[in-house]
Amino acid sequence: MNAFRPASRILLAGLAIAPLALALPATAPPRAAALTNCIELPDAPLRGCWENVWVDGVEYRMTFFGGAKPFNGNVPADKMGTFYVVAPQTDMPQSLDLPFKHDHVVAAVPPHNGGAYTPIYQGVLVLCSEEGIGSGACVPTFSPLPGGPTIPLAKTVNGQPLTSVEAIEAAADAGLVTILPAGPLVGAISGN
Repeated sequence: MNAFRPASRILLAGLAIAPLALALPATAPPRAAALTNCIELPDAPLRGCWENVWVDGVEYRMTFFGGAKPFNGNVPADKMGTFYVVAPQTDMPQSLDLPFKHDHVVAAVPPHNGGAYTPIYQGVLVLCSEEGIGSGACVPTFSPLPGGPTIPLAKTVNGQPLTSVEAIEAAADAGLVTILPAGPLVGAISGN
């Protein structure tokens, strides 16, 4: 009888602990290596991160190279895509990043541009022009620059959202928005 007592205690201990395994969720593995949304990660400029971008009115995920790291590659000025920065198009901005909340618009995802896709973009601010604001055609969101003035980041033109390159370029051609180059960036679209 004494030979069975330790085995019985182990069995009873196992039965007592088993419900705890079902009641307590397992601890998730650390996410140190996983990419995080840029709006959630304070050190994104060092690590890289992702944010959404608009392509023809549909949101896709874009992964960005850590902007605070030196980019040692060549910047092909003749083949850079344009990365438009506009006012938030919905109640949830694609970026809460400094210096202001904003959304992004690019021309195409890799399979749709005939092989001319490049992950190196020219960042461009899309601002309402004086003519656009004066006529009421361009609705701005006034965004403060650090230590400087506010800028009229374009939200809509003629009541239409700015979620496609075509809408932005038509507004620029009509003189309702001003395009202001802001510098190169590196990013790759990975899906929606």
